[in-house]
Amino acid sequence: MLPRFPTFLLLVLMAVPARAQRVPPPEPVLPIPTARQLEWQEGGLRMFVHFGVNTFTDREWGDGTESPDLFQPAAFNARQWARVARETGFSTIILTAKHHDGFALWDSRYTLHDVASSSWLQGRGDVVGALSEAVRAEGLSMGLYLSPWDQHEPSYGDEAGYNAFYVAQLRELLTQYGPLKEVWFDGAKGENAKDMNYHFDAFWATVRQLQPAAVMFSDAGPDVRWIGNERGHAGETNWSTFDRSKVSIGALGIEKYLNEGDENGPDWVGGECDVSIRRGWFYHPDQEPKSVAELMDIFYKSAGRNCVLLLNIPPNRDGLLDEKDVRRLQEFKAARDAVFATDLAAGATATASNVRGGDDAFAPAQLFDRSQETFWATDDAVREASVEIVLPGARTFNVIRLQEPIHLGQRIGAYRVEAEVGGRWTTLVEGTTIGYQKLDRIEATTSSRLRVTVLDARGCPLLAGFGLYLDTAQ
Repeated sequence: MLPRFPTFLLLVLMAVPARAQRVPPPEPVLPIPTARQLEWQEGGLRMFVHFGVNTFTDREWGDGTESPDLFQPAAFNARQWARVARETGFSTIILTAKHHDGFALWDSRYTLHDVASSSWLQGRGDVVGALSEAVRAEGLSMGLYLSPWDQHEPSYGDEAGYNAFYVAQLRELLTQYGPLKEVWFDGAKGENAKDMNYHFDAFWATVRQLQPAAVMFSDAGPDVRWIGNERGHAGETNWSTFDRSKVSIGALGIEKYLNEGDENGPDWVGGECDVSIRRGWFYHPDQEPKSVAELMDIFYKSAGRNCVLLLNIPPNRDGLLDEKDVRRLQEFKAARDAVFATDLAAGATATASNVRGGDDAFAPAQLFDRSQETFWATDDAVREASVEIVLPGARTFNVIRLQEPIHLGQRIGAYRVEAEVGGRWTTLVEGTTIGYQKLDRIEATTSSRLRVTVLDARGCPLLAGFGLYLDTAQ
């Protein structure tokens, strides 16, 4: 005889809805970024700080013969650097702890060519230490640049001896100043440099051992690559996928490959756009900062092309970010805020030609929540699909934002955005890659309906973000 349940229990059981079976998200399309690479990509603007004896000699590249006593920043204040960085929208400061002249901005046990040999602060100064304290106080992160080319060090040219010296200095920086978010390796060296191989594999292994959360930058990564120029311009096509075996650090003739990446590359190595606010990298009294219009153009061509912008702000001879540069940074932030504070796509609704498994978790409504973790997705077999977006009313815009959820790989290789204008669909832009973020500048357009079509993808298309903005300065 079957057991009998009390009537009230049967009613309770009947009232519990059946749990719907969820459609799984798509598999990643390899390669995909590591956790540190994701954090780097999502971290926003980074500030470069070129500071050293060149600041006082009016040179870009010193030769290693400079007296440490030349370094005399009488009003040095790293807290001012960090405060300005935070207030103007930067998340990280990367300092040239040692440039090509070999002058170390910390008290190094392995050289006398450093701040401890200067009369500045009676030899007790430590620029690296002061900055590490300042960034923590302002809630920022820190990175360091240690030039492999050292024109002062006597062992340079002795491959075994010099590489041991370099790793010893690197260990000092990685162990004495708290957590780092980026370590910058520059392959530049002059024609007068002695012929010698740098042991980059040993350098990278040392960083991984001592600062595992830090990304490493060089032409070949391994985490972040140079974008191939110092103008701050990524390619219109810019894949984070890359083949590191095709690149050697400091090699010539690879600028286009660095600029555009490789759709079929087996490695994930995103691009970083380094550029200076002035003509030079170090402070020169006769140079002026770039205009706001120039900085905004750089922003669109770096952060708006699947890159991170690394903008150099050189401290002056007092050891402060110069008033002209600070004012320009404030104006640059105000210009960005004026464009991006108001998303004209807010409140929009959307329909799609295909939704993965018909599950609302992958519906195009996910385009508007500003999260990389939620996204519109299609079924696995789909490679071309479209989303139609209806705004709450007619809007005038000239900047379009698209984003992919890159934690699942970079997929899209061609897309088109259209708007309904005068009852007809009009193409606004046709592009190639999107990646973490693509910002397309177009002619000012007024419309209430738009359509985004993915024309080609390495896997089923995914889109995590869509936005519309009006840049009145264009």
